[in-house]
Amino acid sequence: MKSRIMLLFVTGLLLQPLAAQYRQAVPGYRFEFPRDYFNHPNFQTEWWYYTGNLTASNGHRFGFELTFFREAVSRDAAPASDWAVRDLYLAHLGLSDLDGRQFYHSERVNRAGPGIAGVSASSERIWNGNWQVHWKGPDQLLEATDEHWQLQLNLHSQKRPVIHGENGVSQKSAGAGHASYYISLTHLDANGELTLNGQRFAVSGLAWMDHEFFTQQLQSDQAGWNWLSIQLNDNTELMLFHLRKKDGSVDPYSAGTYIDARGNCMHLRNEDFTLQPTGDVWHSSATGATYPISWRIAVPKLSLNLEARTALPNQELTSNSRFLPSYWEGAMALAGQRTNASEHVTGVGYLEMTGYAEPVKLAP
Repeated sequence: MKSRIMLLFVTGLLLQPLAAQYRQAVPGYRFEFPRDYFNHPNFQTEWWYYTGNLTASNGHRFGFELTFFREAVSRDAAPASDWAVRDLYLAHLGLSDLDGRQFYHSERVNRAGPGIAGVSASSERIWNGNWQVHWKGPDQLLEATDEHWQLQLNLHSQKRPVIHGENGVSQKSAGAGHASYYISLTHLDANGELTLNGQRFAVSGLAWMDHEFFTQQLQSDQAGWNWLSIQLNDNTELMLFHLRKKDGSVDPYSAGTYIDARGNCMHLRNEDFTLQPTGDVWHSSATGATYPISWRIAVPKLSLNLEARTALPNQELTSNSRFLPSYWEGAMALAGQRTNASEHVTGVGYLEMTGYAEPVKLAP
């Protein structure tokens, strides 16, 4: 779940009548890699989401986000020209300068055109203009250039892909197909160079990649979600999301995944964890939204208690497009304990909060 909300807006406002022409995410899909890292044109919506926490050689801390989206808008078998629109390609780019206390973000929307944007399994590439991820065997090269900064990272996965959910699907609401096929690479070693306002930094750290493809997910009574990725110093990871209903309750389809040091996965249902705000909030003067920016996490079956906090309260992505919403997405620091071993743990992660400025708008 993530800044993917931008595509849910586009889908909800413009594209839902096409949904019946596309496949749904139901049990029985056979995952295959590297094939499933790339395009799935039989599904209406697809996204690739990269986040990470980086530290420069001088100790300066950063967070980054690069997201690619494909939204189907036509099922025409033979487009009349390169400029015909079968798919809409959207992207978000964000940099959190945690120690400089600055947040930079931008967005773009393109058609495929003559190579402007796209996803190609044959060339192992995902791109939107000069923002791209290029696979090179098991590794990836991430490159992005913006007005004030540019980033080049080499990403190497230390663990096999994670398939979230049960029976191969991540269910988001009641009903067959109200789900996604949801894949993650949860432990990507990241090394490269960041240039910010003319200053170069050699950076390293951890990144996380999410890839989801689906045709429909949420119901009209769901207002938004809180999503959290966690990478701990004991080489384990955790993904949690709370789906929030418009009446303020937590939807029972909220879920998560725990990944142990060897890469083995454990599915977590809503009743297996708690994700509670601690009371620290940030108020946006741009949208009027109030976001809880520190959280307490408990997973009793893992004897795990954590607190998530951020060094930069303002990590809200405000959109200039009438189709795209505003939401908060930012770098987090984690600290806590495994109570069964009296073991102190620390880590980093990313938090996304949607539906605070206004509820997620979906087609009826």
